[in-house]
Amino acid sequence: MELGLVGLGKMGGNMRERIRRGGHTVIGYDRNPDVADVNSLEELVRKLTGPRVVWVMVPAGEATQTTIDALAELLSPGDIVVDGGNSRWTDDEKHAEELAAKGIGFVDCGVSGGVWGLENGYALMYGGDAEHVAKVQPVFDALKPESEFGSVHAGKVGAGHFAKMVHNGIEYAMMQAFAEGWELLEAVDSVTDVREVFRSWQEGTVIRSWLLDLAVKALDGDEHLDKLRGVAADSGEGRWTVEAAIDNAVPLPAITASLFARFTSQQEDSPQMKMVAALRNQFGGHAVEGAAEGTK
Repeated sequence: MELGLVGLGKMGGNMRERIRRGGHTVIGYDRNPDVADVNSLEELVRKLTGPRVVWVMVPAGEATQTTIDALAELLSPGDIVVDGGNSRWTDDEKHAEELAAKGIGFVDCGVSGGVWGLENGYALMYGGDAEHVAKVQPVFDALKPESEFGSVHAGKVGAGHFAKMVHNGIEYAMMQAFAEGWELLEAVDSVTDVREVFRSWQEGTVIRSWLLDLAVKALDGDEHLDKLRGVAADSGEGRWTVEAAIDNAVPLPAITASLFARFTSQQEDSPQMKMVAALRNQFGGHAVEGAAEGTK
């Protein structure tokens, strides 16, 4: 099938390549002309054969809203817009209603896989009407991992991003647990090789995981994480998860504590947040801050 893809950054650029490897045609637009296939959204829409599918892969909030508003004026009844960014699920409901007024379908898709998705595939959680999802299914199949799992029609519009939001909340708590354990091991004199303790957990333990593998990879590059500042940003989805928990009276003590730990990291140089920062850099290519000159 043909796909228009708007946003060719770290995720979008690799997704374009993986979809093309799956045998599909992708026409990509980005504000950076060095990576774009076309010079404008108008040109992208003109080059697609109807009914069109356009996947939006830009930052949540204003950038997504502006892009969808522009596409609403360019697309035709029967076309589909997919929001693959990290939008809040309540925005999905608004976008679907606005587009439906023009006869345009809408699918929201939470995407996980970071900088490793090109080779490993992307975990996909999508929401929307079955008929709209079916039109995008060949692209979902190209992006997902080759194994049985990694792709799910989570429910109606908003369900995909809600599922991805909860996924990220769980991710916060898992990273925080690894970080706290690492700091405690580093703090005692009796444990002389913390990195190898982490490495030993990669086989046979109940906590073995990809995050643990990435922690070991980070420690191999910087054994005591001396090169990093203990600062980790929160992308917003952790906050939304906690807000949704409050709205639904669901207790989330671990996820909430991990979110507050991120806030703490932004106020001081936290040892635990060095590990969280290292993990975010490993799986998602998120920026890290170097340690201040003259400090560890």
